[in-house]
Amino acid sequence: MSIEKKIIIAISSIAILGFGLYKNIDSPFVYRLISKWNCKDSLLPVCNPANAQTVDKVSGNNGVVVSTQKEASKIGLQVLKDGGNAIDAAVAVGYALAVSDPCCGNLGGGGFMLIRFANGESTFIDFRETAPLAATQDMYQDKQGNVIKGLSTEGYLAVGVPGTVKGLDYAMTEYGTMKRDRLIKPAIKLAKNGFVLQQGDVDILEAGKDKLLEPNVAEIFLTEDNKVDRPGDILVQTDLAKTLESIAKRGTEVFYRGEIAEKVVTASEANNGILSLEDFANYQIRETQPISCNYRGYLVISAPPPGGGTTVCQMLNILSGYNLKQLGWQTTKSLHYIFSAMLLAFSDRNQYLGDPDFVEFPLDKLLSKDYAATLRTKISDYEAIPPESVYSNVQTEGSNTTHYSVVDKQGNAVAVTYTINSYFGAGVIAPGTGFLLNNEMNDFTTKLGKPNQFGLRQGEANLIEPGKRPLSSMSPTIVTQDGQVYLVTGSPGGSTIPNTVLQVIVNAIDYDMDLEAAVNTPRLHYQGFPNVVVSEPNAVDAKTIRGLRLRGYTIFPFDTLGAAESILVEPETGLKTGVNDVRKPAGKAVAY
Repeated sequence: MSIEKKIIIAISSIAILGFGLYKNIDSPFVYRLISKWNCKDSLLPVCNPANAQTVDKVSGNNGVVVSTQKEASKIGLQVLKDGGNAIDAAVAVGYALAVSDPCCGNLGGGGFMLIRFANGESTFIDFRETAPLAATQDMYQDKQGNVIKGLSTEGYLAVGVPGTVKGLDYAMTEYGTMKRDRLIKPAIKLAKNGFVLQQGDVDILEAGKDKLLEPNVAEIFLTEDNKVDRPGDILVQTDLAKTLESIAKRGTEVFYRGEIAEKVVTASEANNGILSLEDFANYQIRETQPISCNYRGYLVISAPPPGGGTTVCQMLNILSGYNLKQLGWQTTKSLHYIFSAMLLAFSDRNQYLGDPDFVEFPLDKLLSKDYAATLRTKISDYEAIPPESVYSNVQTEGSNTTHYSVVDKQGNAVAVTYTINSYFGAGVIAPGTGFLLNNEMNDFTTKLGKPNQFGLRQGEANLIEPGKRPLSSMSPTIVTQDGQVYLVTGSPGGSTIPNTVLQVIVNAIDYDMDLEAAVNTPRLHYQGFPNVVVSEPNAVDAKTIRGLRLRGYTIFPFDTLGAAESILVEPETGLKTGVNDVRKPAGKAVAY
């Protein structure tokens, strides 16, 4: 089913529900329509029981890799088998996804890597994109102060300075055991020789086809008549192979101070962009300590600002005051407290958080149990919190990110989430480079109070400044129990990311689900603005929808939310289990 048709069905469903609520009709038909609105087209096992028989779940005693593209997963596993550690494998997967998952894997974007070492220590590598030095707060507004549609999402003016190459290289140099050329070589081969497109790969290209119409982009990803290739066709990326070869031989210098930077800057200058050679030469990754919180005896380690881990921990801290297991899974009562926690955490995110090099914020307070207790006093047992009562000057970032997880036999664990923002980023490739550039500038507050492409309203702390990193919801997360890795997870999905991570953790810890169920059960998302709960098919039944409506919530049906590529380590046996989220059928979990 096309995206357009799904949107029409969703709008029609909301219209019918709205009419029913306006007339105060509590018809079972009205609620069934929403709870099962598009189940026949969903990949979720709850909608298609046959999928439960083909869920991609593997186990192994040594190592596990789970990513959104099977070729990349296989490359990562081979690194582990060849004696590399989890960091080596994560770097190899990162480069491989830049070839095999072009919508989201990238050289032209940025992201976060969370590492939990076998010795119990952790670190966080921030290779998020930065605003060019020529960037200004009003660069996407007209003379009247109105945001110009598309200016921060399409073309070279939307591009932030990429960080992926420097981030992966830093992780490899500091914590890996293998040489650069060994880790990039499989990606070079994948780009030069091509790989066979599966249906999942084709679906992604089809979904983002409108971003692939620039001539030098279309010649890589589309046929001569601008159609998407079919399953079984081979995608070859010659220019990307040459770029990867240059990086393998000459390291980050060629990307940030050499011919690759020159090609990108030349293309930017010729197309109304503001990227400069100085932007590339000055780019630096940032290594910091991750944030953490305790939840029912588990230690949750996640991404510090500008990442989304603070939001994850705030929600968990609030929910620690409720017995979710006793309240039941996806019931009116449990969801009301979960939605309240989501709203309160997102309001703090938008009010306080930003790039810590530019903004001061009360991180210790936001993560404290006492503050969570204060927030719980705002939650009524029977009524939704009005969003306007907790948001202040309040814009979602791109949902087409990718996440992957790795655990090795020594017990090192890596969670990586990286992105070019929207599907296929800004839709541009500098001639001769072969990689898509991000449209990460849209993650900044382009105007106070004005929502960006995904609906979130962001505050003054996230205004555009030269060299600044935009606020992000990306939340690579590792959960430990008794000092041992228990869960490695994360997700794409823009502002839905923290809520996806939250639900995987709650499913596993509060509801005792195995990893397959924790990842593949239907999910919901709520952030307050827009004031609707987004629901996957069959996430809630008619009775629960009615109960939520009586508390003041509106349910909006949606197809899928994120893809939590996850690994769980059994505490007693050490058996490692990986699950590829069914929402990304091109993905693969592999183990040995």
